[in-house]
Amino acid sequence: MKRKVLLAIADGLGDRPCEILENKTPLEYAKTETLDILAKNGTTGIMDLYKAGIPVGTDLGHLILFGYSIEDYPGRGPIEAFGKGVELIEGDIAFRCNFATVNENMQIIDRRAGRIREGTKKLADALNGIQIDGITILFKEATEHRAVMVFRGNNLSAAVSDTDPKKEGLKIKTSTGKDETKEALFTADILNKVIEKSHEILKNHPLNIERIKKGEFPANCIITRGAGKMPKIEKITEKLKFKASCIAAEDTVLGAARLAGFDTVTNSSFTGNIDTDIEKKAKYAVEALKKNDLVVLHYKATDLMGHDNNPKGKVEAIEKYDQMLKIVLELIKKEKLNDTIIALAADHSTPCERKEHSGDPVPIMINGRSIRKDYVEKYDEISCSQGGLNRIKGSDFINILLDYLELTIKQGN
Repeated sequence: MKRKVLLAIADGLGDRPCEILENKTPLEYAKTETLDILAKNGTTGIMDLYKAGIPVGTDLGHLILFGYSIEDYPGRGPIEAFGKGVELIEGDIAFRCNFATVNENMQIIDRRAGRIREGTKKLADALNGIQIDGITILFKEATEHRAVMVFRGNNLSAAVSDTDPKKEGLKIKTSTGKDETKEALFTADILNKVIEKSHEILKNHPLNIERIKKGEFPANCIITRGAGKMPKIEKITEKLKFKASCIAAEDTVLGAARLAGFDTVTNSSFTGNIDTDIEKKAKYAVEALKKNDLVVLHYKATDLMGHDNNPKGKVEAIEKYDQMLKIVLELIKKEKLNDTIIALAADHSTPCERKEHSGDPVPIMINGRSIRKDYVEKYDEISCSQGGLNRIKGSDFINILLDYLELTIKQGN
């Protein structure tokens, strides 16, 4: 039977000692029976996703774990587009967008259009497919007030400034080229025209007329940020000829996975928070193992608790992550997928005291048949630093997993 790998990623797992937790990290403090059993019977280490002391975003962290380098990073816009199922081609420019409420002077009343939740597909459809100066505009709704926009055509550049002033009461910014190239100036001009056109279309949209009648903010314009140009990137699944799947709730993670050529699985019960359905996630992951070589099981709540400076909440999130892994192991045994390698990692650290990503290394672990065992008995930042994998980079970690699948390319004779 061919070996398989299940890689469980706890987003933002790494942390620093917290006074409220007896000067332990949340992972040291938490009760993690399953994680510790895996560590005791496997090999461990710590990992810098990119370089020691350099924080990375969720998007780049996952791209690295999926087999890419920082040179391949296309920007957040393209990854968000993939996350919403927009398949980009080389040269596309993608933007992160908000539906917003503006007055007749294009002054922002609400950057999130009253946190609109319903009807955004109709608004997106009204903008999708318009053409300006030979450029086709692709528009897709995302979660609540968010959306993604893609420019498709020739002579485009991502070197354009944001139109989102990031504050109510200010006018929508006029986009300018970040350099003096004709492509940047052309793209900025297109973007400004799209903003105007979106207001013309959306202000008279029936959905917005109805919202005004109800006393709600109309989603009568768009604001943009995070332009990125889609480079020529080969899907790693096609390059190395293997099948992979990603089970996740967050569009950013799903987008990075789709860019890499992974099948993606999500569900409305996957909330990205502590109340996410871990039983269903575990079930989907093990089902995916039956038809894939590599399955990524993503868990978000640990990151949210770090951003909220909530050490006790992060402990709770970690303990639920541990429960999810226990279910995974039980299902793997039940389905007789005994030659599955279990790997544990994180895409970055999110220390509670910092409330943001940091460059602290994250703990890693690999467990399975014929995997070398070290002397580490717990899965946490300090214990794993003494493990047999030592301190490695994210690119090293994914290469090790791919080598267990016999997918890496031999060098030399």
